[in-house]
Amino acid sequence: MSVIHITKENFEKEVLNSEKPVLLDFYADWCGPCRMVGPVLEEISRERADVKVGKINVDEQPELATRFRVMSIPMLAVMKNGRLVNQAVGFRPKAQILSMV
Repeated sequence: MSVIHITKENFEKEVLNSEKPVLLDFYADWCGPCRMVGPVLEEISRERADVKVGKINVDEQPELATRFRVMSIPMLAVMKNGRLVNQAVGFRPKAQILSMV
């Protein structure tokens, strides 16, 4: 499965109504640590069919960034059954990201 770009228009369908856990990456194109997390999330999305991986550009989706109280990026959030169950700020190695899910 590939990484899904999440917007306010598809948030309900892709995240809130997902039957799988959703790993969200709040990022911006200009953010160096965000660019380091990107390839790790691509890898996870290819390897783990049981997890949906989504990216939310905070510059393009300020409403979602506000909803999740994003103060620093990258911020990773895990949603299960439409509820936030875990989150972390900053770059994390793959093993730590997977342990969040």
